[in-house]
Amino acid sequence: NVSIGDGSRLISHVVADGHTAIGAGTTLYPFCSIGLPPQDLKYQGEPTRTEIGAGTLVREHVTVHRGTVTGHGLTRVGANCMLMSTAHIAHDCQLGDNVIIASNAILGGHVTIDDGAILGGGAAIHQFVRIGRGAMIGGVSGVEADVIPFGTVLGNRARLGGLNMIGLRRRGYDRAAIREMRAAFLELFRSDGVFAERLADLQGQTNPGPLVAEMLAFIAAPSKRGLIRASKAVDVEDES
Repeated sequence: NVSIGDGSRLISHVVADGHTAIGAGTTLYPFCSIGLPPQDLKYQGEPTRTEIGAGTLVREHVTVHRGTVTGHGLTRVGANCMLMSTAHIAHDCQLGDNVIIASNAILGGHVTIDDGAILGGGAAIHQFVRIGRGAMIGGVSGVEADVIPFGTVLGNRARLGGLNMIGLRRRGYDRAAIREMRAAFLELFRSDGVFAERLADLQGQTNPGPLVAEMLAFIAAPSKRGLIRASKAVDVEDES
């Protein structure tokens, strides 16, 4: 039940099992394992699935486990991702496109990572956590709650440290858009008062820019882990 797209390379000693679809132009390096049963005691051999998107690189000793019927029934890695050596993608994880998972990083079950996020080496992500688009997770960080789009987090246990300014610039956002995002970030995470009231104030503003609107939509979406909060010393570069 494994399908492999045109132009893909399985270099040697690769295991692909179950209902697994590997997209065109992927490269799988020695001793990686794709689509094996999940590490979930409730799993009873149901025909759940695994998908690897086109152009993705899967390095040595990476494990990507199939989904479960109590989750999505699918573990999905998007297109043009890089999974570095010994990374672990647990059952029911959903990775967008252009995601980078560095060596020894591990994802618990049901983790969602949006397009372009980067996880540093040895990072550990708690099950059901959501990581927003373009977020940056520092190496050896333990992440227990959701990370806003373009947020940067670091530490064990991890706290929100600022915004991924380099990532914003590389994606072509102009100074006005980044400045608006920075102001909203500081108002929400560094101002005095109750967080819920600050959030309501931002949500009540008319016609927010696309970055602010994306952040607010992410915060408003259903969550099982809650939102990661800022450290006491947040450093957000001034885009002026």
